[in-house]
Amino acid sequence: MGDFRFSFVLLGMSSHAELAERCREAERLGYDTVFAADHLGVPAPFPTLVAAAAATRRLRVGTLVLNAPFWNPALLAREVATTDLLTDGRLEVGLGAGYVKWEFDEAGIAWEPFGARADRLEATVDELTRLFAAGGYERQAALRESYGLPVLAPAQRRGFAGSGPPLLIGGMGDRTLRIAAERADIVGIAGTLQVKGRPPGTLRLATAAETDERVRYARERAGARADRIEWQTLVQMVRRTDDRRAAAEELSARYGGALSAEEVLDTPFVLIGTVEEMAERILRDRERYGFTYYTVHAPFLEEFAPVIERVRALAG
Repeated sequence: MGDFRFSFVLLGMSSHAELAERCREAERLGYDTVFAADHLGVPAPFPTLVAAAAATRRLRVGTLVLNAPFWNPALLAREVATTDLLTDGRLEVGLGAGYVKWEFDEAGIAWEPFGARADRLEATVDELTRLFAAGGYERQAALRESYGLPVLAPAQRRGFAGSGPPLLIGGMGDRTLRIAAERADIVGIAGTLQVKGRPPGTLRLATAAETDERVRYARERAGARADRIEWQTLVQMVRRTDDRRAAAEELSARYGGALSAEEVLDTPFVLIGTVEEMAERILRDRERYGFTYYTVHAPFLEEFAPVIERVRALAG
């Protein structure tokens, strides 16, 4: 089992100063990474990550996750390489297949069946790997040589078959998890499932039993790689309380009864209880699922911070 890492997803900001202070606070609280999402209505990921890295000393930055169908791979390669350079090699590239149909409609991007979106995700990984390994565009070689220009390439050589930043692929479906298991340095178990019969992007939390099955599936597809992969998960809710049962019943009602109170207490994607109880739960889930890279949403930044400290003390 690897060391724990902790991160948060930044979903909004009011100013550069507010962003910088939030990231510096996270660094002081012991977080390792700030992630930017890739949704309409939230800040654009790459400039946000450059600003976050500039405001901090050690905080890594990443995308959780880019919707592969939104991006032209050649242009995405330029964004990734530039951002990795400007953040001094602190970038982690998270990719997914996309799941919110209205965003595709609003952006004028064709909504395709999941299989086609998964194909696009895999093709994007292939093309980024090829471009990073190629050391630049051959047609630019003469221009670079005549002007003494450096090749635009990522600072890191850890992911994308040793040619770029670490690659994180997140999801819950068979195709996405297979691609992740075969190609990614970090496999993200997203923790949400599409509600059958509802519009695409209508999600519910996965139960503990469903998570067991999804992790087992991914580890089987990873084979010998499984123990070299870092296993990441996104916690949807953090609630510090002395009454776990009452909080679980409240959350069950908030989720429309999709999960019972018992299932809310058991799912790894909700943390409820005292700091000690939540820390012990994270240690148990490392043994059960292999999760060592925990991500929370920005509103839970302060509430989760004492849990980080306690987990590290218990694991140390």
